[in-house]
Amino acid sequence: MSNTLLSVKDLKTYFDTDDGTVKAVDGVSFELEKGETLGIVGESGSGKSVTNLSIIRLVPDPPGKIVGGEIQFTGVNLLQLSEEEVRKIRGRRISMIFQDPMTSLNPFMKISRQLMEMTQLHLWHTRAQAYEHAVKMLETVGIPDARARVDDYPHEFSGGMRQRVMIAMALSCAPELLIADEPTTALDVTIQAQILELIRKLKQETGTSVILITHDLGVVAGMTDHVVVMYAGKVFEQARTNELFALPGNPYTKGLLRSVPDPTSEQGKLYQIPGLPPDVAHLKPGCPFAPRCERATSICREQFPPFVEVSKEHYSLCHFAEDVYRESQAEAARKVTA
Repeated sequence: MSNTLLSVKDLKTYFDTDDGTVKAVDGVSFELEKGETLGIVGESGSGKSVTNLSIIRLVPDPPGKIVGGEIQFTGVNLLQLSEEEVRKIRGRRISMIFQDPMTSLNPFMKISRQLMEMTQLHLWHTRAQAYEHAVKMLETVGIPDARARVDDYPHEFSGGMRQRVMIAMALSCAPELLIADEPTTALDVTIQAQILELIRKLKQETGTSVILITHDLGVVAGMTDHVVVMYAGKVFEQARTNELFALPGNPYTKGLLRSVPDPTSEQGKLYQIPGLPPDVAHLKPGCPFAPRCERATSICREQFPPFVEVSKEHYSLCHFAEDVYRESQAEAARKVTA
C-alpha cells in the first residue's frame, strides 16, 4: 500500500480582482508521506497560506476559485467532493492551526464550548463526554489547572495559551493531517519554542502528519523532513530538508538562506534579497524571480524556467539549476576543508 497521505498535483487557485486575475497558486505540486513533516517557506505573498486553504477548501468564493489540479488525500480527490463531504473531513481528518488565535477563537464563547463543538460534531460525543474531552485536551497541551480554566473566555488567556487552545482544538479529533499556518508568528521567542516543541511531541505521540508554513528557516531546519520553497505562486525548489540547506539549487533559495543571521559571520551587514516580490496579477514573461536575481540573463527574462531534478528527490525551477547546485557543492567542499 502507498505511504502517501497527501498528493497535490498542479493546483491552481486564482482570485478575480478589479486589478485583474491574481494567480495566487499557479501549478503547485508536492507530496506528503504518512508521519512526516513538510515545511513550506517563502516570502509574504508567495502563495503558502492559499495553498493550504485550498487543501481544506476554505478559499473564499468569490473572489477566489480553485480552477485546476488535484488534491488527493488518502486516494480521494478533495476537489471532487461536495461541501457536505468536505465538512466531514475538515476538522476530523484534516485540521488547521491559524496564524492569529485571537481572531480564530470566538471571543463571545467559552473555551469549553468551542472545544466541545468539535467532538460533538465529528465524534458524536454527548455533552458530558465532550466536556471531559475538552479538559483532557487542555491538559495535553500544557494548560495549567485545565479544569478550572476550561470555562474561561479567550481574552482571559495569554497569547501563548490561546495558541495552545488552538492546538488542542485542532488535535481534538486525532486528525491524520495537521496544517500549522505560521503558528508562532505573534509570540515571543520563549513561547515560540514551547509551541513548536509541543507540536513535535504531539506528532511523535499520535503519528499525525504535519504541514508547517513559516518564514523562519531555523524552525524548518529543526522540525521538517522535506521543504517546499514557494515564490510568486509557484514551487521554486523542493528537497529533503538536510539536502536543501546544505546544497540549495535555486538562486532564490540561496538568497533566503543568506538572509538568515549568522552569529559566527564577521560581516556586519545583514544580507537581503534586492527588490520586492512581483505583482502576481501582472507577471512578465520569463522567470518571476529574474528582476531580483543576481545571475539572471536574457533567457531568464524571456523564457519561463524548467523544473529540473538536480539530484534524487531534489528539484529546482531555474534555467541554471544544475550550475547553482554544483556551486553549492563546491562551497560545501570548501567549508569542509577550511
